[in-house]
Amino acid sequence: MADQDRLGREWVPYPKDWESQAELRVLRAKPGEWDKLPTWRADMTRKGWQLLRVHSDSNELVAIFGKTRRAIPSRNRKE
Repeated sequence: MADQDRLGREWVPYPKDWESQAELRVLRAKPGEWDKLPTWRADMTRKGWQLLRVHSDSNELVAIFGKTRRAIPSRNRKE
């Protein structure tokens, strides 16, 4: 089940307008898995993604990676 804010809305770890500007990937980890972030970051960076934000609390670490829509190659285009 998705996390919710105090008003019952689904909690999203980034501003809504980011969705129109970039392709986003959200990676979540429990405290015992936090040491995986450097590996995730290296792997995502190698694939052209940028780490945009990291949020953590006592229950979870959330890392948001993004790639601007201009940087995403079109799958329909022949090269």
